[in-house]
Amino acid sequence: MRPRIVYVHGSGPKPRAGLLKAQWDRALFGHEADDTSHLAYWAPLLHPEPLPAHVPDPLEGWPGAAAEAEAEGRRPEAAAEAPEPPLPEDPARFAARTAAEAARARPGAAGGAEGGDGPLDGWLRDMTYFAEALALAEEPRPGPGEEPLPRALPLPRPARTALFRLLVKRAFEDVHAYFFGGVGPAARQVVADALDAAGAAGRADGGGPLVVVGHSLGSVVAYDVLAAGGRRVDLFVTLGSPLGITEVQDHLAVPPAVPPGTALWLNASDARDVVALDHALRPDYTPPGQLTDLLVTNASANHHGIGEYLSNPLVREPVRRVLSRIA
Repeated sequence: MRPRIVYVHGSGPKPRAGLLKAQWDRALFGHEADDTSHLAYWAPLLHPEPLPAHVPDPLEGWPGAAAEAEAEGRRPEAAAEAPEPPLPEDPARFAARTAAEAARARPGAAGGAEGGDGPLDGWLRDMTYFAEALALAEEPRPGPGEEPLPRALPLPRPARTALFRLLVKRAFEDVHAYFFGGVGPAARQVVADALDAAGAAGRADGGGPLVVVGHSLGSVVAYDVLAAGGRRVDLFVTLGSPLGITEVQDHLAVPPAVPPGTALWLNASDARDVVALDHALRPDYTPPGQLTDLLVTNASANHHGIGEYLSNPLVREPVRRVLSRIA
């Protein structure tokens, strides 16, 4: 009897599948888990080219992420129009531009007409303004004996603002594509195939507990697959998840509820995670007795990185306890 765990990654381009799976394994277990872990690798549906092995994922908040985020913000078309402004783009303009670019990327998508108020735009605005407040709050402050702050607080550092805005932009674009750009069915099939493979391997080994871990948009894809029913899961873990957002709930495959066949659900997020603005799923996903919401500390630069979530003891220990059971 052997336990199995299925990972469902989040938004943005990712490293090749084998490297990404190893990164999740090491964060959660401290070593690679070989065939105990399975990865639902759906990134190529939206980002055909994987990140090179030496390039840090900017959505993980690893070293170099801020520089990558700043580069993302320097759009060629903007540079052709005028010199780059010294201050970050106004948040309202950033949100409007991001919504318009998502609509243009999927011109035939339902609910995403350019110029209109799309069904996810409220979430986009909330993320944008929260990111602005967070970037300002995390500015260095003078210590004892240092020069006091000026009467007016300084603007956020451009690099930090760019880091949070890159997360907002990628999360919104990929969620938009999932719900309205025709990507949803294919992404759900990737997750279903990974669950089927883990289930078949588990049965061949005499059965054992199954854990499913979804990060960011990956938690939404995993939820939709599990909510369709027909799968027994001992523990469903959602990390940095937007499943609490009303605009996201409005477009789930089924109304919010603990998926049938799911014994326990652990939802963890950092209070500063701009993607997971609503941290409490229990009020919306019944029965609440099967779901636990946790606020944890994610010390990555954008407070959303999967490595920090998986290595947190409040996440790692419940997963290890379930996997150590004999079914």
